[in-house]
Amino acid sequence: MGTEGTVLGVVIAVVGVIGSVLVARVSVPRPQPVGHPEPDEVPPALEVSPEIWSHFSGKITNLEAKVDHLTDLVEQQTVRVGTLERLLRQAMRVIRRCNTRLRKAGLDPEPIPPELIPYSID
Repeated sequence: MGTEGTVLGVVIAVVGVIGSVLVARVSVPRPQPVGHPEPDEVPPALEVSPEIWSHFSGKITNLEAKVDHLTDLVEQQTVRVGTLERLLRQAMRVIRRCNTRLRKAGLDPEPIPPELIPYSID
């Protein structure tokens, strides 16, 4: 899961950079004309050629699909991590029960692996 998490992080970072570049390009302030505009003067509407519009609409749709896919992957990983944590807690309970039985029998308990200590409920 280490490489999957790293790859997923890189993909999310790349999508974030692409999004921030697109937002930066759209939100760059335009130079203001010198002088005050006449009150009757209406600024012209932004016009985009149909080719550019369809090109960027396709890119945005593709990007949205990729973000949805990444969201699904992250949710699947969250479910896997939750299941793994539940299994580790169960393992910790089993070890504690076994150690209690070993102590009652007068035997030395098994050492608890340090990796499982964070999953102890006690």
